[in-house]
Amino acid sequence: MLHARAFKVSVVWTLLLLYLGSVVHATESSLACPDWPTCFGTMLPEMTGGVFWEHLHRLVAGGLVLMFMLATWLAYKETRARPWIFRASLFGMTLLIVQSVFGGLTVIYELPDLISTTHLSLALLFLALATLLASSTIVIADSYPAPSGFRVRAWAMVLAGFVFVQSVLGGLVRHMDAGMACPDVPLCLGQILPPLVNAPITIHFFHRLLAILLAAAVLWFAHRVYWEETWLPIRRWAKIVAILVVLQVTLGFVSVLTLLAVIPVSLHTLLAACLLASLIHMATIFPRSSAATPGVLAPPTN
Repeated sequence: MLHARAFKVSVVWTLLLLYLGSVVHATESSLACPDWPTCFGTMLPEMTGGVFWEHLHRLVAGGLVLMFMLATWLAYKETRARPWIFRASLFGMTLLIVQSVFGGLTVIYELPDLISTTHLSLALLFLALATLLASSTIVIADSYPAPSGFRVRAWAMVLAGFVFVQSVLGGLVRHMDAGMACPDVPLCLGQILPPLVNAPITIHFFHRLLAILLAAAVLWFAHRVYWEETWLPIRRWAKIVAILVVLQVTLGFVSVLTLLAVIPVSLHTLLAACLLASLIHMATIFPRSSAATPGVLAPPTN
């Protein structure tokens, strides 16, 4: 079905947009275009320096709006039997429009922390919704083994919620310029518990603390799923989330050690978004019962 492909493209497109957004900030290009929605009064500015990254980010964002409009229209045409998909798509369009407005406000008001972080938060919410829609439109045909009893769906959604909170906290670290508030790793200012004397140190420290706790929880979850579930697709995704969380923590350390170099910082944001999408995908595709259910991926038969 065309709407399913459009939702999948939207997920990948959103991940690209989040990566570009991180590059824009890491290269200090956020205000390279001082006006919005135009750039120096035109939609076709000279694509050099910071203008290249900032305007490219805007163009990709505009393309995503058009792509999801197409996905929404296709959902309206092709999912009459599942009307919630179209309604969710309309909500997604609303999220995109509001998120775009906040993108403009970040420029107009010159990057206030709250508005910039809200801009990121709305992007992550849209990614979560787009992933849910893409995962819910996977076609199935076969049955699957009975679940082990471990509450995969519930745990995946809970962990996805914490990944969202951690990503928003990371956005706050970024927009408060607190990325180097703790210039050493794994300690912070040479201590396990640093003096929390100001907001940048406090935000940075709690971002690290939550990262460690969340990484441990995700690895425990992946271990349980991989060794207790017999359904092959969910075991594959358990390995993927385990790899993503290890790489994510590693990139967090590398970002500090390289004094917030563009590539590790931007990949750090991208992998957080990939982890969020992967957990939501796992929760969505996991079997609800011992019989095949529409919209849930089924395992291959042997």
